[in-house]
Amino acid sequence: MAVNDMVPLLDVDNLKESLAFYTGGLGFEMIQDWHQDGERRWCRLQMDGVGIMLQQFGTRGGAKGVGVSLCMFCDDALELYRRFIANGIDAKEPFVGNGLWVTSVKDPDGYGLDFESPTDVAEETTLSEFEGPEVEG
Repeated sequence: MAVNDMVPLLDVDNLKESLAFYTGGLGFEMIQDWHQDGERRWCRLQMDGVGIMLQQFGTRGGAKGVGVSLCMFCDDALELYRRFIANGIDAKEPFVGNGLWVTSVKDPDGYGLDFESPTDVAEETTLSEFEGPEVEG
């Protein structure tokens, strides 16, 4: 018997808003969903090898996102950063930490999402420092 996958389940306040953030903004694809009383209450999303589940529990309430950060390792965090910005997502400027380019976003419920990719650029370098000043033509 093998354990093959781990997919975090995030409790969200507004599933429609969260779904728009993850699919339209970040580029996840919905691969499963469940409806109750004619409304979507749960879904599983996938981006390449990473899965996330979202569920709107309704009456559960309580703090969400506090102290939670999901780290997703990818091929090119800089490319994702540029995609997120183009999609209107407030992504933090990438920096190098622990030998990785890291860009971070917060979802509508405050969950931290870090996208990280390997690099040999010096620690604590920011993207703007790495690319230098823009050349005007």
